[in-house]
Amino acid sequence: MSDAVSRIHEALARVIDPEIHRPITELGMVDSVEVDEAGAASIRILMTIEGCPMRGRIEQDAAEAAATVPGLTEVRVESGSMTPKQRDELTRRLRDGRRAIPFNDPASLTRVLAVSSGKGGVGKSSVTANLAAAMAADGLRVGVLDADIHGFSMTGMFGITDRPTKVGDLLMPPEGHGVKVMSIGMFVPEGQAVVWRGPKMHRAIEQFASDVYWGDLDVLLLDLPPGTGDVAISVAQLLPGAEMLVVTTPQSSAATVAERVGSLARSVEQDVVGVVENMSWMEMPDGSRLEVFGAGGGQRVADTMTRSVGHRVGVLGQVPLDMRLREGADAGTPVVLSDPDSPAAIALRGIARSLARRPRGLADRKLPLTVR
Repeated sequence: MSDAVSRIHEALARVIDPEIHRPITELGMVDSVEVDEAGAASIRILMTIEGCPMRGRIEQDAAEAAATVPGLTEVRVESGSMTPKQRDELTRRLRDGRRAIPFNDPASLTRVLAVSSGKGGVGKSSVTANLAAAMAADGLRVGVLDADIHGFSMTGMFGITDRPTKVGDLLMPPEGHGVKVMSIGMFVPEGQAVVWRGPKMHRAIEQFASDVYWGDLDVLLLDLPPGTGDVAISVAQLLPGAEMLVVTTPQSSAATVAERVGSLARSVEQDVVGVVENMSWMEMPDGSRLEVFGAGGGQRVADTMTRSVGHRVGVLGQVPLDMRLREGADAGTPVVLSDPDSPAAIALRGIARSLARRPRGLADRKLPLTVR
């Protein structure tokens, strides 16, 4: 029956852990496979943690995969849990031997976008959530790190209620609408404030970047708090390859404040990928546009940043005022998914695709070179 055992292992290699997104055979979760003379298969699977919420799903997937092997008369699947030593080995394997921020590895192909704004109330978090959801809907592997420690909102915008699963010293980020999300809001009781100062916030962002198993992402978006304070500086230090995406409104005062972000980008040598103008106008029943907050703020910010950073910074798109965008955020489903034909959704999808158009490769990247 050794041939049957080998075929079962091959079949189990198609079973993917729902949280880690890798085959259970590769993760060391297949403890044993036996086939008796009557053709009955007994499979024992090891869950990464005791009380794993995915236990039933993994057992079922394993049983269904094994049942495709010809010649078997029965398939029985039981499960246990990994020992601390086995979890440590799994953590080491997932880290690939490194305990560092993986996005800083020169070989990383993940594009990191730090979504920032000069002031609050411009819709930065809504833009972040919708860009992430739009990219994921287009087939990209996307993560969102909620770096707004005091004003976290990503869990609600993605409708996430689960807490991260801990495997060894690694956290598995929950998913919402195909986007991996990590936020301090997953650890704070509802209604409780996070009363932290700079060093502790710096450490939290560092841990979210290094101690979370993000996997092989195409894009990681960071939702920064408004302004140019501690968190913005920490992100520039911890993720020096991150590109800044600035969100503003057409209002003159908002644009003036947003221009300070360009000054920060210049001082920390951070690239600015573009400007998103939110709340650009309200579409009226007769088809006309009411510019509630004025006009030209986005272009003004882009022009100022072009002079600040030394290369052209463009306005990537203008997002109209749309009640459905707010409703989607409140309901936990970004408007690009809940109402994809709405004006705001169309604009946001266009911005997401313009950002994703950059090839995922090593072109134009600085590589570590040593001259001998």
